[in-house]
Amino acid sequence: MIKAVMLDWAGTMVDYGSFAPVAAFRRVFAQRGIDVADADIRRPMGRMKIDHLRDICHAPAVQDAWIAKYGAPANEADVQSLYEAFEPTLLAIVHEYAEPVPGALALVERLRASGIKIGTTTGYTRPMMDLLMPAAAKQGYAPDSTVTPDEVAGGRPHPWMLGRNAELLGVYPARHIVKCGDTEADMREGRNAGAWTVGVVFGGNELGLSEAETAALPEEERQRRYDEVAGRLFAAGAHYVIPEIGKLDSLFTDIESKLNQGEQP
Repeated sequence: MIKAVMLDWAGTMVDYGSFAPVAAFRRVFAQRGIDVADADIRRPMGRMKIDHLRDICHAPAVQDAWIAKYGAPANEADVQSLYEAFEPTLLAIVHEYAEPVPGALALVERLRASGIKIGTTTGYTRPMMDLLMPAAAKQGYAPDSTVTPDEVAGGRPHPWMLGRNAELLGVYPARHIVKCGDTEADMREGRNAGAWTVGVVFGGNELGLSEAETAALPEEERQRRYDEVAGRLFAAGAHYVIPEIGKLDSLFTDIESKLNQGEQP
């Protein structure tokens, strides 16, 4: 039986489209005179934010722009300097991006009614979550546990946050856990932890659209983008991909059937 779900935060349960990190990253690079494309910001999403910054700096377009302006690629000292500006920038705005995505609160109600525990992992640090969690709680979302990458040996794709959540919730083995998130890093985290791993498309970082932009998509374009994002999530290790978070528990019958037949994630 499924004993727990491990959910991502931004782009999965709150902050439709995962816009808070994008805004903060763009701002700190703009302060250095570097224009960074959304794709280069979003590609490493889900990683611990210092690692995310390193990945952005290594993106070819960003590296070229940095060399053009400063005469050499960004080094580790540059990354640390960027992070010193990034953290307060995100801390100043993250509470504004705490609204649960459509279907999230109803899913939580159903999970709790079924006795399924709710753990969470994230690319945000504990100081960031200390601002985001109370804001989300005011809007009805308060999971049973949250572990951040600065509290374990490493963030995604390592499985340590998921493992620490399992410890806090008293849930094992990992085959009785379902991990759900919206990024490729989430998929790798879930697979590395040995959990059933589910990707979500609409509302997520990989799609990168607001709720209004998503609703405005023509059906054919909507399906094309869904297939494209789903393909990336499957390639990163997803066992399943769902269109929206409210569909997560619709997978449980199939997962439990596989468990009963002795199948492992």
